[in-house]
Amino acid sequence: MSLVMNTAESLPPRKWIALSLLALSQVAAMALWFSASAIVPALVREFGLSGFQQSLLTSAVQAGFVTGSLISAVLGLADRLDPRRFIAASTIVGATANILILAADPASPSVVVLRFITGMCMAGIYPVGMKLAASWASRDMGLVVGLLVGALTLGSALPHLFNALGGIDWRFTLITASISAATASVIVLFVAAGPNLRTSPRIDPRAVLSAWRIRPLRLANFGYFGHMWELYAMWAWVGVFLQASFVQTMSGGTAATAAKLVTFATIAAGAIGCLFGGLVADRMGRTTLTMGAMAISGTCAAAVGLLFGGNVWLLTVVCLIWGVTIVADSAQFSASIAELSPQNLIGTMLTVQTAVGFSLTLITIHMMPTWVETLTWQYAFVPLAIGPFLGVLAMARLRAHPDAVKLANGQR
Repeated sequence: MSLVMNTAESLPPRKWIALSLLALSQVAAMALWFSASAIVPALVREFGLSGFQQSLLTSAVQAGFVTGSLISAVLGLADRLDPRRFIAASTIVGATANILILAADPASPSVVVLRFITGMCMAGIYPVGMKLAASWASRDMGLVVGLLVGALTLGSALPHLFNALGGIDWRFTLITASISAATASVIVLFVAAGPNLRTSPRIDPRAVLSAWRIRPLRLANFGYFGHMWELYAMWAWVGVFLQASFVQTMSGGTAATAAKLVTFATIAAGAIGCLFGGLVADRMGRTTLTMGAMAISGTCAAAVGLLFGGNVWLLTVVCLIWGVTIVADSAQFSASIAELSPQNLIGTMLTVQTAVGFSLTLITIHMMPTWVETLTWQYAFVPLAIGPFLGVLAMARLRAHPDAVKLANGQR
């Protein structure tokens, strides 16, 4: 912890204020992402949603994010527009779409459409926020982007806390998340851009192909794709898993509340992983951190189901370890792209990376009900381990590439 405090104190005041405001706005805005996923158990009880409908509440956001990211990448919006206004506008539209769910039947297609729109807006918040954070980086890219992704992680966990505090009234979660996002749209307008911010005055759709033509970028992207195969399926389904497990050893009401709180803690713990992951990566190397984190999270994915229905405290500890390591590497893939990309294409390259990565999450999010049915909860998370273990191989190959010296000030 002293290392974090010392690093924070060494930041110039203007930089520290800008990053703090940006992180705060991202925490508040990202509450939109899982606002509907967090209330799935309540909606199942009240409206009898099927497994497919439950998956759609999360995957529609992912699909919207991919669509919005592709549009942004092709038009170069992340590198052509003022990032603060882009984020503010996206957040307002997303908050509006989220609150309109209250006027619809949760089992209707209109809710899926509203979640899709919310996801499109996320494409103007998440990768654009990373570019804005990277504009302040000097020799601390891992920490700077880690702070931002940590904020995103905490924001993604907030709906589960809102859900626990709101009891059985799922509407409280949607309202609180929308108010949180509306607040974020104001905060971000006060964020100063860093000295490294670059804009691209023209549209060049061919720039998108650089993500595949440049081998180091391609390997960093493959590592990220393995990470994403696991991440969002875990975030979307760990709450359902925990409630199904806890109900076997607790009364129904106690199990539901405990599952909500442990789910919040599991996802929110990733913010700590992002922060310390950034510090470690800047000092020991991006590939070192990402390979280590994926090895641990993949092991947790393969083993956590063996504790289903067992000791609550042991299961909670494993989930917390999983929550920390599953996202500790996320910021470092983004930092790698920022360090390996041409300066005027950083926003576009980050957007391309996230667009393809989030496309993969559609597969695992929708496959989880099938895996639960065929493999049971004991082994349903095992297929998620495939992604991080393949990601380790990709990052090992990047580590051996000559251009890896551009990472983490030569620490690879």
